[in-house]
Amino acid sequence: MRITLTGATGFIGQRVVQRLLLEGHALTLLSRRARPGENPRCFVCDLAVAEPPLEALEGANAVIHLAGEPVAQRWSEDVKRRIRASRVDGTRRLVSAIGRLERKPAVLISASAIGIYGDRGDEILTESSPPGRDFLAAVALDWEREAQRARRYGLRVVNPRIGIVLGKGGGALAKMLPAFRAGAGGRLGSGRQWMSWIHIEDAVSLILLAVSRQSLDGPVNVTAPHPVTNAAFTRALAQALGRPAVIPVPSLALRVLFGEMAGVLLGGARVLPQVALQAGYAFRFPELQPALEDILSP
Repeated sequence: MRITLTGATGFIGQRVVQRLLLEGHALTLLSRRARPGENPRCFVCDLAVAEPPLEALEGANAVIHLAGEPVAQRWSEDVKRRIRASRVDGTRRLVSAIGRLERKPAVLISASAIGIYGDRGDEILTESSPPGRDFLAAVALDWEREAQRARRYGLRVVNPRIGIVLGKGGGALAKMLPAFRAGAGGRLGSGRQWMSWIHIEDAVSLILLAVSRQSLDGPVNVTAPHPVTNAAFTRALAQALGRPAVIPVPSLALRVLFGEMAGVLLGGARVLPQVALQAGYAFRFPELQPALEDILSP
């Protein structure tokens, strides 16, 4: 299969590239930065400001769109603008270019995030749950709407709503591990907020399943079937590392450090992957403790 991929240098994107090449697919990459080497082909384009060259999309059977400005940083007005532009405007430009192709791809896999649900306490959330009302929820809702515009060109459109991705060498764990390894880790605020996590291997598998499985259409929660509270996550990570985790981080300290973005850390969403389970997907890591032990093994 010929596949065009954006966001190839990101934490998830790198693993998607590895898996697709291993499976023998022909890849073309769209990236803000040049990629060394000639395999796979790479076109330099920042979708936040420019449409991609049609050459990068011609002949593709599928497009996987993972590009986006990192959310895990202190939000200034400029950062919020970049977060929105990279997702909403970038997806609009990508879909517009797809519309100008003489031969269209069959499917667009356009990433979204469980941030679309907002902070929902203990409410159990599935793909049919309504969106939240905060900044990230509004961005994710518009992000998905822009992707869904590709339906007018005959594409099947899937929006993987990606949770907290856990894996070696990046993602959320890379930011947590230094403190926890030093024995200075602890719950965030009350610790009662839900963390809807997923192992990187399952995240990649679900994204690729969406490419091939015709029945997958629309939003798909890319989270493990057993979300945990922040307090439970803290205990599991401390156990996996063999370290204590008794130093909580006060809510006020997080708000001072991260400003508005602290709401993401102190809030949570209890998200279940209903569509993936109904499609028969068997999670390799459905439970947190074995997932952490796999990731942290030498």
